Amino acid sequence: MAIPEGDAELVRTWAATRVPEQYLDQMRVEVDVTDRSLTIFECRPPWEGDAEPEWFRMPVARLTYVKKRNEWTLYWSDRNDKFQRYDLLDPSQHVTVLLAEIDDDPTALFWG
Repeated sequence: MAIPEGDAELVRTWAATRVPEQYLDQMRVEVDVTDRSLTIFECRPPWEGDAEPEWFRMPVARLTYVKKRNEWTLYWSDRNDKFQRYDLLDPSQHVTVLLAEIDDDPTALFWG
């Protein structure tokens, strides 16, 4: 895996703490891990009466990692679920910098 396991675990832990325990039946935050990126999803339960038992997953952000530069870059998901580079934050060697920007969400691109 190209992504540092410590960073992946840090993002998983961050996601697990986004929603207070009493609301986990209404929303949760999940992270998908690939060789080069971590994708953060906001998840909601199916609508009442919906035949699909799966939770709805909406992409919030993608953090991509370039091993050669030991650098993380932040992307946001547009209305078509296409990821666009978040140009208000330079790439960083510290994934926590990107998570702080997602938390602050000064442009409302992540959480709305």
